[in-house]
Amino acid sequence: MSTQLPNGYAGDVSAADAYSMLESDKSAVLVDVRSKAEWTYVGVPDLSEIGKETIFVEWQEYPAMKVAADFAPHLLELLRARGVSAAAPLLFLCRSGVRSRAAAIALTQAGQEHCYNIAQGFEGPLDDKQKRGAVDGWKARGLPWAQS
Repeated sequence: MSTQLPNGYAGDVSAADAYSMLESDKSAVLVDVRSKAEWTYVGVPDLSEIGKETIFVEWQEYPAMKVAADFAPHLLELLRARGVSAAAPLLFLCRSGVRSRAAAIALTQAGQEHCYNIAQGFEGPLDDKQKRGAVDGWKARGLPWAQS
């Protein structure tokens, strides 16, 4: 029986709830689907305190920002190589929750059973000064991250 919601994936979670899931569920995996440029210049989640590593796979390939044609099979291959089962919760992260939602839907369609979107992403929405990173999301919630 699937826990999938009618919108095509298991649903949205906050960054704080995602981190709690990663802490409490040994099988939960964080998948960052931002671009290589974002990982390099904006920073990356740091799961070392809880003994985990983030999986980094671009949903859209920089600089063209075209959806990676092999995204789902490539990610499934990486997951299975790490011993991640189809029943393990996957938590998808992008800048603001748009690409990660699409990635969660794609992996659900590819057979992964519990794909969640981190709704506010790594940087969250724009603030009143048109900047990201202060209103909501991974960074604004004070979750561990590192500059690469």
